[in-house]
Amino acid sequence: MSALASYLSRRAAQKERVRLLYRRALKETLNWAVHRHLFYQDASDLRERFDAKKNVDDLDTIDRMIADGEAQYNKWRHPDPYIVPWAPGGSKFTRNPTPPSGIEIVYDYGREDND
Repeated sequence: MSALASYLSRRAAQKERVRLLYRRALKETLNWAVHRHLFYQDASDLRERFDAKKNVDDLDTIDRMIADGEAQYNKWRHPDPYIVPWAPGGSKFTRNPTPPSGIEIVYDYGREDND
């Protein structure tokens, strides 16, 4: 019974690692593709590479394939990845930060109270 639980937990961890590797690799292809039609072809090729090996059952072989895939992913990472401008690390991130607490902004646009 414990062998089955061990097998299932290891298999679940492998599935999670493969899922994360696929997502990271798919997002990385956006950094290399200049146009969307190029990205779609690269994404299709990436999916075919993952699908070609999805029926492997040996746990040690799967671990080796995951390690090879992660090494290849790290080798081909883009040196200057695209970052959405308003995301952390982007060019517009905190360009207009929120004012500190205690400071009140009055939007009266030059109109004054004439009481």
